[in-house]
Amino acid sequence: MTEEHSLASKLVRQATAPLRPMLDLSSRPGSDSESGSNHFLAWGSRTDVGLIRDHNEDSYLCRPPLFAVSDGMGGHAAGEVASSIAIHAIAQEAPAHADSAGLGAAIEAANRDVISAPEQGRGREGMGCTATACIIEGDKMAVAHVGDSRLYLLHKGTLVRVTHDHSFVEELVDSGKITPDEARVHPSRSVITRALGSDPDMYADHFTLDVESGERVLLCSDGLSSMVPDSEIEDICVTSASPQTCADALVSAALIAGGHDNVTVIVVDILNDGKEAARSRKRRNAVLGWLAGFVAILAVVWLVGSLIVNRSYYLSTSEGHVAIYQGVEGDFLGFPLSHLQETTSVEASQLPEAVQTQLASGITMDNLDAANATVSAYREQIEEAARKAAETADTLKSSGDASAADKDAATAASDGASAAAESPAPDAAASEGGAAPQEGGAA
Repeated sequence: MTEEHSLASKLVRQATAPLRPMLDLSSRPGSDSESGSNHFLAWGSRTDVGLIRDHNEDSYLCRPPLFAVSDGMGGHAAGEVASSIAIHAIAQEAPAHADSAGLGAAIEAANRDVISAPEQGRGREGMGCTATACIIEGDKMAVAHVGDSRLYLLHKGTLVRVTHDHSFVEELVDSGKITPDEARVHPSRSVITRALGSDPDMYADHFTLDVESGERVLLCSDGLSSMVPDSEIEDICVTSASPQTCADALVSAALIAGGHDNVTVIVVDILNDGKEAARSRKRRNAVLGWLAGFVAILAVVWLVGSLIVNRSYYLSTSEGHVAIYQGVEGDFLGFPLSHLQETTSVEASQLPEAVQTQLASGITMDNLDAANATVSAYREQIEEAARKAAETADTLKSSGDASAADKDAATAASDGASAAAESPAPDAAASEGGAAPQEGGAA
């Protein structure tokens, strides 16, 4: 069966589960509970003396993110003292974070305290206890464990036993000699192979698990696991709506099954493993990183642009005159990349049309000196053109005066010639008058 089908079947079982008998534990003598919640976890607990014992040797701790159960051994004025000392030491020595080695060290410190307690007048020689503890932090759970108190994890509707009992019957189960159900009713089921209170060199099993939102953690003394099979524990964990309801239902099931021992249960629901917050932080950091990168790029572009603007010049026009601009032609994101440095006295209209066209687009200059030199050249060109125009005008004027004088002289000569032609020459008249006598004399 696939994991999805298994989960679906558990959800169906939750929806159709028959109402199981429940004892009213709220007013029952020798039964206490504690519950609470925060942003990450919700928890509920129940401890009960049971139906056979006259005192409760179990102790427990709900101090999020730390939870612990201890089952005392040694009889009245001993077992409850040992478990109380152990829980107090774990509370004092446990790390602040999900550090399994540190949590194991806290249980080992509790062992030394239990051993030394009789010398200080607390409890009795030979007393001992179990200890199972966890620290749930985000998506990690640190676990440390000694004895036969247990920690279970309900993952997607399936109950998984996380701890391994330090007991004689567990060794028989490991060797295949008996089944887990047979171990639960075995006459030697109470024989513990490792516990707090006897061996100063005792060590605690410790490890770290990955957990996630929606999972349920169960810590319990053997007053539950020895009375209620794991299959029923799973059903109750799946069908109970809240941690406190689950804890009460489990203790009630143990009492209904006989209640031969003290029974203590802590149920913790993981509401928020921090992954979504981490994803949100990652997204936020990515956006901030992108923005920071974008701002950095803009800063670099602005710096480079500023350097270019401060070192660049070009010629254009302003109010009809040649002007010097610092920067480059155009704008960036609406910000101009240049500013007017100087408006010269050179009129653009006095320059050749080709130059005027270039000025309209901007003529890049290497530096301010080059810009000033070009303006001076324009000015000289205009002045040279004006000088040449003046010379041309003078030449044309001089040529015009000479032509007029020549014309006047020609006109005068022409008039004199005409007058001479119209009046007979005196010599000619005299010549004609003297000729006659000569002709007469010849005769």
